[in-house]
This record gives sequence, C-alpha cells and structure tokens, in this order.
Amino acid sequence: MSGLRAALGFLTRLPVGPGTADIDPARATPFVPVVGALVGLAVAAAYAGLAAALPRLPAAALAVSVGVLATGALHEDGLADTADALGATDRDDALRILRDPTHGTYGVLALVASFAIRATALASLGWTIALAALPVVHALSRSSAIAVVAAGSPLARDGLGAGFGPAARGRPLALAVGVALLVTVGAGGSAAVIWVVAALAITVAARHLAKRRFGGVNGDVAGAVEQLVETALILMTIRWQPQPLFA
Repeated sequence: MSGLRAALGFLTRLPVGPGTADIDPARATPFVPVVGALVGLAVAAAYAGLAAALPRLPAAALAVSVGVLATGALHEDGLADTADALGATDRDDALRILRDPTHGTYGVLALVASFAIRATALASLGWTIALAALPVVHALSRSSAIAVVAAGSPLARDGLGAGFGPAARGRPLALAVGVALLVTVGAGGSAAVIWVVAALAITVAARHLAKRRFGGVNGDVAGAVEQLVETALILMTIRWQPQPLFA
C-alpha cells in the first residue's frame, strides 16, 4: 500500500502519502493509473450527482473542476508552461520559460481551451457513459504522462516530475501500462483499441516535439501530455462510447 499512498500523495491533494521529497518513484509508478481511475471516477460521480439538479453543461463544468481541485491543477500547470515554452523563439528561451512559474498568453489560452473542451464534451455524455469512460480516460492519460518521461529522452531540466523518468523504466512502467490496459479493456470494451492507439500516438508525437524543441522532456511536458490525452479521449468518447465487459 505504500506505493498507492505515494502515488496519491504525488498526484492528488489528499493528505495520505509522504511529502513530495520522500516519494519513491519506482513504488509509486505502478499505481499512477489506479489514482487516475479514482480521479476519473470522482469526476464522473460528481457529474452524475450534479446533473440531477443542474443542466448538463454547468454540471459538467463543476465536475471537471472537482478533478482540477483534487489534483491541485498539477497537470494543468504543466500544460500552461509547455504551451508558453512552445511559443519561444529558440531552445534557450524555451527552457527559460519552462523554469518560469508564471503563465503567459499561450499558457492561459491552452488552459481555457482544455477546460472548455473537456467540460462541453462531458456535457454531451449521459452520466452512465461518463461513469464507464472517465476512469479509463484518466488512467490512460496519467499512464501516458509517466511513459513520456520514461521513454529515454534527455531531460530538459531536473525536477520531481523528471525524476520519475529513470525510476519508472522497466518493471514499474510495465506494471503501470498493464494496469491501465486492464482498466481500459474492462471498462471500454470495443472502444479500448481506439483509445489506446490515440493515447500512444499523442504520447509519441509529444515526446518527439519536446525532444526537438526543448532537447528532452520534464514534468511540465508530462503534465501537458496528460492534458492532451485526457482531452482527446473524452472527445473521442462522444463517437466511440464504451461498452463495459462487466455490464
């Protein structure tokens, strides 16, 4: 259970794990998709409850906000930093922007677009579909974030997120991917293949872009990958809805 507590402590605001400086990435990595699935389930449950009293769009916006609050906007921060850095004139400027904790125009626009797309896409789904889909969406998106820092690219800069790279390789990453696939197949059914292919394609493309623009990946890039995969998969759920094997 120490690995689950570590993953919860790193990926959420729940006061259950060790301090961030004491987290063992190798222990936490296999539980990253588990925590993702739990966050997705919380968002779906919030949507189901709120949709009983509110129109779908405000219910979906509040439900997405529950996920943001639960994770402390960890991945959103990475998306904003990465978006700002992609607008840099050269690599040195990009790395400077990645180190800057403030957000610029590109970062703010990326956050607005991500939130708006996720909320409106969720609002188009029934709550039963959301309960089946969101645990998969969040499990796959967080597994993609771990995979991109474990893929062997040189790290753009040090940091806790980047520190997961070497520690996550090998067995921890294999376990994390295995858990994510089990969740995806079990809850997604026939939609599982297209979701996994999409997550893989986004992860590979983001790794290539980060290596070319920044010289490698770091925790901010991992956060951006999580957001891109999460947003893409919830959009795809509108067209390819899950057919749970356990239904």
